[in-house]
Amino acid sequence: MDSATLKLEIKTLIIEELDLRDTPPYEIVDDDPLFGEGLGLDSLDALQLAMALEERFGVEIPEGDEARRIFSSVTAIATHIAAESAA
Repeated sequence: MDSATLKLEIKTLIIEELDLRDTPPYEIVDDDPLFGEGLGLDSLDALQLAMALEERFGVEIPEGDEARRIFSSVTAIATHIAAESAA
């Protein structure tokens, strides 16, 4: 799967899982933060998103600082999924 397709799939998953139906995928900028000033997600959203990513893509999302790095943006999530899938 190419990078653009993967990022679109991640954005769609975020919208579906976190009930952001009023947010179209194109409004989620690849490198913008997902937490805080970005989409404004919180720790419960992170847990729900981690479970959805693990189920959909068959990857493991670690806890702690590494999870914060992975969830920093859509690009970071896509990079993690691509690396896990290649391993």
